[in-house]
Formats: sequence, C-alpha cells, structure tokens
Amino acid sequence: MSTSYPSDLTDAEWALLEPQLPGPFDTGRPRVLNRRNLEGAMLYVLKTGCAWRFLPADFPKWTTAYALYRRWQLNGTWETLHTHFRELLHVRLGRNAQPTAGIIDSQSAKTTEAGGARGFDGAKKVNGRNGRKRHILVDTLGLILRVAVHPADVQDRDGGKLVLEGLHDEYPNLRHVWADQGYTGNFLRWAKSEQ
Repeated sequence: MSTSYPSDLTDAEWALLEPQLPGPFDTGRPRVLNRRNLEGAMLYVLKTGCAWRFLPADFPKWTTAYALYRRWQLNGTWETLHTHFRELLHVRLGRNAQPTAGIIDSQSAKTTEAGGARGFDGAKKVNGRNGRKRHILVDTLGLILRVAVHPADVQDRDGGKLVLEGLHDEYPNLRHVWADQGYTGNFLRWAKSEQ
C-alpha cells in the first residue's frame, strides 16, 4: 500500500495482532492478498465510518475486505480478539486477566424509520416509535464485557437481565456490578439470585 492512513497499524501493533488472527483455510486457492492490508481496510471503515464501497483504491477490493470482516463477525473472531487484548491489558497493568467488578448502564437513541424493532423510552426522552436502547457492561477500566441492543421501551431492569444472564459462566471472577437507580426492584433480586 503506497499511502498511509491514520487508521493504519504500527509495526508494533501488527506484531501483537498478527499471531492472534485465524490462519488460512486448508482448502481453496492460496492466499495472494496481504493480510495487513485487509486488516487495514477493515480498520479504515471502522474508524472513518465510510461505506465499504468507498474504500480508497490502495486497499484490497471492498467485497474482499467486507467478506473477511463478516466472516470474522459470524465466527467470533472479533470477540476473541477483543477478549485477548482486554485480558492482555489487564495483565500489563498488574491486574487479574479476568475482571472482578463491572459497571452496567444503558443508553437510548433515536433510530431511522427502517430497520429492526424500536420503541419509546420515556425516561430518556426518546420519543416516537423509533428508539433503540443498548445496555453495556464494562469492567472498571471501561472495557466492554457484554452488550445487548433492543427496542427503547424495554425497561432497564428487564434489559439488564439480557446482559447479565449466564455472566458467571463467562466471567467466574466477577463479584460486583455497579448500576444506577434504573436497575432496582425485581432486577436487583434477580441479580442477587444469579450469583
């Protein structure tokens, strides 16, 4: 690639990432594209928010980059990479690799007219039938552990259950989760019984 972009990985970053990437397929044609350029194309789209079709010509064809991005999304590669680097950061900071505490909160936003399920969230003033809500559980460094997205009319106490269900199977060391007043009543009793 002849041009550099702000989204490009440094050599040190690539040295950390490359060993974690899935290997080539056992069948099919031999790979001829540069993996670093493919990864660079994905990071360019993620950082700039541009449409895949608008990738600069320096990158591999957008269809190739998108196909690999989508494959990694479906087979869990992105989640595996996120977990690996979150744990690596924890260890480098002298902490346990697995989090012991987390924070849950929600955010509502207006959405477009088309798309998935939407709803009204009176508490967050997202009006009309065009709202979505996301519940995010982060560790104490603010690194994402889990996310749930649903219509905005789902109460925090109900949406929080979507995030915390089966949490101890995935994060057995997690002992404390801080939450605001939206997560009270039945949710609090349910969360205590899940431990």
